[in-house]
Amino acid sequence: MEHILGQDWEIIPAGGATGEAFIATNEEQKLFLKRNSSPFLAVLSAEGIVPKLVWTKRLESGDVITAQRWLDGRELDQNEMKQETVARLLRKIHQSAPLLTMLKRLGKTPLKPEQLLESIEISLDEELTSNPKIKKAMAVLTEMLPHIECDEEVVCHCDVNHNNWLLSEDEQLFLIDWDGAMIADPAIDLGMLLHSYIPKNEWNSWLDKYGIELTDFLQKRMLWYVIAQSITAIQWHKAKQRYEEMNYWFGYLDNMLKQF
Repeated sequence: MEHILGQDWEIIPAGGATGEAFIATNEEQKLFLKRNSSPFLAVLSAEGIVPKLVWTKRLESGDVITAQRWLDGRELDQNEMKQETVARLLRKIHQSAPLLTMLKRLGKTPLKPEQLLESIEISLDEELTSNPKIKKAMAVLTEMLPHIECDEEVVCHCDVNHNNWLLSEDEQLFLIDWDGAMIADPAIDLGMLLHSYIPKNEWNSWLDKYGIELTDFLQKRMLWYVIAQSITAIQWHKAKQRYEEMNYWFGYLDNMLKQF
């Protein structure tokens, strides 16, 4: 990385799961660098959803390095997920035609619930497949499947955890970490956000800020995707031997299954 910017820059790893992100600083400037980001990043930047893309460079190796403006700011805390700015930015993302067009150009096709269910069945290891809670959850997903088909297909972030919302010092809100983006039912994002952060008696008010009504159909779709995402999280953390997080998601799943 040093040869890209010159000797005046200090470059350190930024952490993260991929190990492909870095922070570059000199006396006057600070950049967030990433190796082989998706071209999707340019559209996210143009739409004002992520911090501004400063430049993109292709190396002789074929790798592509992107540099984004570094913003001093902080993650949202859990209580701030109730705010109208969160609802409005998520609505902007879900309604964005440029984002949808770019993901389609990159070869993404809409994720159907039956495809997601099949991929979960394939991914589960033998121990989890025989776990009583997982067996019940899979049965619930299978039973609900005919009742949650939705024609609406938008760009979904798919990990709307409060840690991925960045509030800059000048009060600009961004949603970062788009590696898992897909085209799908917006209930994928809405379900996890509402179930995780918004008291149920405030769902109507939050969705009003987002711009839609809370219907029985939406509630069914949100619950279905939350159960599916919980199972996926359990398997992922188990595979990484992150058992504390795995147990958290087992508890989360248990709360969802109490509705049946």
